[in-house]
Amino acid sequence: MEYISNSLESTRELAEEIASKLCGNEIILLNGDLGAGKTTFTKALFAALGVKDIVTSPTFAFMKEYNAKYKLSHYDMYRAESEDELFELGISDNLFESGVAVIEWNKFTDFPQDKKIITIDIEKIGENSRKFEIK
Repeated sequence: MEYISNSLESTRELAEEIASKLCGNEIILLNGDLGAGKTTFTKALFAALGVKDIVTSPTFAFMKEYNAKYKLSHYDMYRAESEDELFELGISDNLFESGVAVIEWNKFTDFPQDKKIITIDIEKIGENSRKFEIK
């Protein structure tokens, strides 16, 4: 599925639509360049799932957790060198327990068989416009 967003409101609407289809057993992989809108999308998705807290990028912590409709985890692996480093830090343990996990800059190669993997590629196509390709 392809979706063009020309505003933050439009991105929020897309996130709400996706949130309404989640059952709490998903890993969402967000791909895109710096500034593409990965964290902005995650904020909208988590708000749609009931998070009242301010959602910020976990760039320096690698992972942040939130509780709402499901146990939610937000990962940013930009600074991670490898999948092995994430395993050594114990980051993978939480990934498999989350109801919904969102991963920016994914480094993992294997995921549990019982998780549904959703890949969303985000491309900046204008100052306020983004193309979302959802697989």
